[in-house]
Amino acid sequence: MSQSTRPTIALSGLSEVEAQARLALDGFNELPRSNRRTPLRIAFEVVREPMLALLLGGGAVYLLLGDLHEALILAAFATLSVGITIVQEARTERGLEALRDLTSPRALVIRDGERRRIAGREVVRGDLVVLGEGDRVPADVLLIQSLDLQTDESLLTGESVPVRKFAAKDGDPPAERRPGGDDLPFAFSGSLVVRGSGIGEVLATGPLSQIGAIGQSLSIMETEAPRLQRQTKRLVGIFALVGGAVSVLAVVLYGVLRGGWLDAVLAGIALGMSMLPEEFPMVLTIFMAMGAWRISQARVLTRRAAAIETLGSATVLCTDKTGTLTENRMTIAELRTPDGKRFRLPDNMNAGMPAAFGELVELGVLASAEIPFDPMEKAFHTLSQERSPSRKDLDSVDRKLVRAYGLRPELLAMSNAWRSPADGSDCLVAAKGSPEAIAALCRLSAERFASIKASVDAMATEGLRVLGVARASHCAGELPERQTGFDFEFMGLVGLADPLRPEVPDAVNNCRSAGIRVVMITGDYPATARAIASQAGLDFNDVVTGETLKTMDDAALCARVKTATVFARITPEQKLAIVRALKANGEIVGMTGDGVNDAPSLKAANIGIAMGGRGTDVAREASSIVLLDDDFGSIVKAIRLGRRIYDNLRKAMGFILAVHVPIAGLALLPLLFGLPILFGPMHIAFLEMVIDPVCSLVFEAETEEDDVMNRPPRDPQASLFSRSLIAWSVVQGLLAFALVASIFLFAFHWGMPENEIRALTFFSLVLSIVGLIFVNRTFGDSLLIALFRPNRSLALVVVVVAAALGGTLLWPFASGLFQFGPLHLDDLSMTLAAGAAVLVCLEFLKHFWRGWLKA
Repeated sequence: MSQSTRPTIALSGLSEVEAQARLALDGFNELPRSNRRTPLRIAFEVVREPMLALLLGGGAVYLLLGDLHEALILAAFATLSVGITIVQEARTERGLEALRDLTSPRALVIRDGERRRIAGREVVRGDLVVLGEGDRVPADVLLIQSLDLQTDESLLTGESVPVRKFAAKDGDPPAERRPGGDDLPFAFSGSLVVRGSGIGEVLATGPLSQIGAIGQSLSIMETEAPRLQRQTKRLVGIFALVGGAVSVLAVVLYGVLRGGWLDAVLAGIALGMSMLPEEFPMVLTIFMAMGAWRISQARVLTRRAAAIETLGSATVLCTDKTGTLTENRMTIAELRTPDGKRFRLPDNMNAGMPAAFGELVELGVLASAEIPFDPMEKAFHTLSQERSPSRKDLDSVDRKLVRAYGLRPELLAMSNAWRSPADGSDCLVAAKGSPEAIAALCRLSAERFASIKASVDAMATEGLRVLGVARASHCAGELPERQTGFDFEFMGLVGLADPLRPEVPDAVNNCRSAGIRVVMITGDYPATARAIASQAGLDFNDVVTGETLKTMDDAALCARVKTATVFARITPEQKLAIVRALKANGEIVGMTGDGVNDAPSLKAANIGIAMGGRGTDVAREASSIVLLDDDFGSIVKAIRLGRRIYDNLRKAMGFILAVHVPIAGLALLPLLFGLPILFGPMHIAFLEMVIDPVCSLVFEAETEEDDVMNRPPRDPQASLFSRSLIAWSVVQGLLAFALVASIFLFAFHWGMPENEIRALTFFSLVLSIVGLIFVNRTFGDSLLIALFRPNRSLALVVVVVAAALGGTLLWPFASGLFQFGPLHLDDLSMTLAAGAAVLVCLEFLKHFWRGWLKA
């Protein structure tokens, strides 16, 4: 057995008193959670948003003016907006807490000379930690004992292949303390022991560990504010300025033309409220909250709801290999016998395995642990259970493991000696290890080894990790002290691969059709990266290595990342540099990952996408989106939803802008021409805070456009309101205003009573708004095609609007509140005709506007 020890350290460990003192000095062995967002903190963030502050301020103005109805309506909708955001984001934070690994995994330590189990968070510097197969290393440790110890450090390095560990020799340990290297005496917090056992002295805990250092580096990086949020704030500011100017002008006109300055102030406030975009914050909140809910149905958790639209505009998607494109588990992909025959597992999934290859697999099983933790040994056991033929030559009788020979620095091979009761003292010895080590054990000639080396190189170019397998027999007598004491026979080569996730090729194709470039960034070897990139369907000419990147300055790196799509042997610092170079080129970067080494890149990207199943807490905290099922295909679903949400948000915002034109126009028209005031604050509040938001739900529920994943990402610099959309909204609003204003003027000319004119105009306006809903359901298709798209919210809105209008007309209390007179059948027919006219005229005009709206 391979064993190394540094006996100079007594294994009594710390005393309990000293351990408690160090715990008080250094703190608990856990990463800080200073950025955890409580419901109170979320509420504070929402309330201080300028858009919502404007909404609450409007309610306060009405309250000061003594108009309690309007104040209560605005306050109610403000509360609803805050409530939706708090519930959604608090639910998201609770989901993240549920995703955490055990808050305090247990650790076996030696204190006062006795072994005891304690909470992992209570491990302190200087503790002696006992490690065994399957244990999670609780802190960074210096190994003082090691028995065939191997650890999986993929969470820190991105590499799924375990690394060998040896105890520190007498004297000073190596100065360089880094994860990912073989034959070093350090084990790191968060890594998993996959083979052997050992004892380590704790060097660093919590933020001072390797995993903590990466987490600490995130605190100095600022997360960008969502682009949509910035654009919407700017839009609200413009509306507020215009609305304020028009209100002042209305007050002056009313006071000069009619006298009565108090009435002028009230009319100006009503007009200003009709132009202020108090619906925008509510609609934005509803869209983001509902979008987060919809995307959660696809097993995708959004930590920041506004990040969804950013994902929909992504131009580059950077992805790690291990655990993201691949499954982070080893499987046997190819077998080769000494005579050069090979058996490819993916090509022969349903074919029987020839006996020679079956023997090769069984020898690999016998050279592995009986209960494996090592991913490669698990692969041997799994294949044996699924595919092995008759095993009469090897285990038709029970065998007992009598001795194990572990890996040694000078010989990277391991052997197990098995004895069966039927054979007495005869032993079967199975060995596996690096091809060079197995060739040395078999004492192969130079010519024979050259032939085997050619096969090894061919398998390595396909991204396979290659092991050699050998067998020997030992008759009576003591077993030798070393593996080299056996007369081994070379039995063949085994190629292992970390398999590609089955959904990845389709996801890559969908990204390509959507104009999104997929970039793979991995710490693995170039040959492996090239093989995985080919399997995934990535477009690449060559593989850029970390060594190449070291020679580049910032300008050269920015130029290189414009075309490179596969990067190999990349360090976490270089991964971050790549993301920043892509952003410097104007790209909207999405970054996927699951390990601690991915966390800085996740936070630096425009949108970080963490894997939730096996991902680390640090990665999830740094990300904006978490894939709960670690399904790479879910990224495409998120992108599709992001684009759909943004499209529908543009439709909703354009609709609201269009609606404001006739509302403001009908509020301003009587002031300009000395006509009776039609709408008071109650009417405007009803229109803007009931009809508009309810109608906006229709757009939120709209299915995506047919070409949503067949068009390039939108221009990152494009504003939420393009010139074409603003012009289209204004045209819609002016047409609706012209029709409704005509009805108002004709009714006034015909001498209808004022309350009947108000009801007729109000009904015409509402039905025109309904017509605008149908017009804005789609930018790309005609009304006839859109009608066949299911939208339950639309049917609900039509029913609600009809019920609301009927109530205001038939319920005396509501009629008195709105100052409505009775309408006759011909009056109602005129209102329906107004809505239909708006719909028909705008559908005709949209045919000429369609290309600009989709741009």
